[in-house]
Amino acid sequence: MSIQVSTDHFVYAMDKENKPAVTIQSGDQVVIDTYDCFENQIQSETMPIDELDWDRINPATGPLYVEEAEPGDILKVHIDNIELGERGVMLTGPELGVMGHRMTEFQAKIIPIQDNEAIFNEKLKLPLNPMIGVIGVAPEGEGINCGTPGAHGGNMDTKLVTTGATLYFPVFHKGALFSLGDLHAAMGDGEISVSGIEIPAKVTATVEVVKGQSIDYPFLQNEEGLAVLVSKKTLDEAVDTAVELMIDYLHPQTDLTLSELTMLMSAVGQVQVSQVVDPLKTARFFIPKNVLEAYNINVFS
Repeated sequence: MSIQVSTDHFVYAMDKENKPAVTIQSGDQVVIDTYDCFENQIQSETMPIDELDWDRINPATGPLYVEEAEPGDILKVHIDNIELGERGVMLTGPELGVMGHRMTEFQAKIIPIQDNEAIFNEKLKLPLNPMIGVIGVAPEGEGINCGTPGAHGGNMDTKLVTTGATLYFPVFHKGALFSLGDLHAAMGDGEISVSGIEIPAKVTATVEVVKGQSIDYPFLQNEEGLAVLVSKKTLDEAVDTAVELMIDYLHPQTDLTLSELTMLMSAVGQVQVSQVVDPLKTARFFIPKNVLEAYNINVFS
């Protein structure tokens, strides 16, 4: 039986001081309802944007207190299913995203979801790629608002965070205090306008605690391979850190020299951009699963 968590319980920051919405056990499946990133405030394209409460942005449902989780553990989260709402919304305007410096007014767009497509306009229907923008645990130090990513996860806006993916987060506090929100019906790498197709949703996930291993940043595994997700002030910093973290993870589990492994990563590893519009930029370094299979690497088993 799944444990239900409603939007009655949400936070605007991931913080060790947040009161848990529910306590779960390692291995439990949870069903989490979420608002869109605007807390469902935008119901019409004609809504005056000055009526939007910008203090109610990126609510994340939770947090969930995981009974067995201790500092130094890994929290393993498998995304079992994502059920989208009936319509999404996008917003851009002055000082938002990559093009904000060329805009003089805000514009919102309502995007219906029909027959597994997003209806952008009468000429264009977009394929869906449902994904979770905000997901993570309470950070090590002070609380971090849900709009900002970091080593704890947060607003990583990574399109790989979708059904079938397994995420691994460092645990900084007892109980981990796991939350998620900011779902998208579709979003491209970069999220260049500062919004994907923002949408309320229901996420089903299975949460487990991994003992005896530690990580510094989130990892993600899917059917294609393994990625490490890093957020820094610049993409350059994020990329460099992600590459080094992946090599450090793989090296002790292979018989390759550091030089050989570095060459292998240059041959098959993929530097990928998640988002470029949040207070920190998020990049990922991805390796194909055949590398893991060749060296019998069971990721954080």
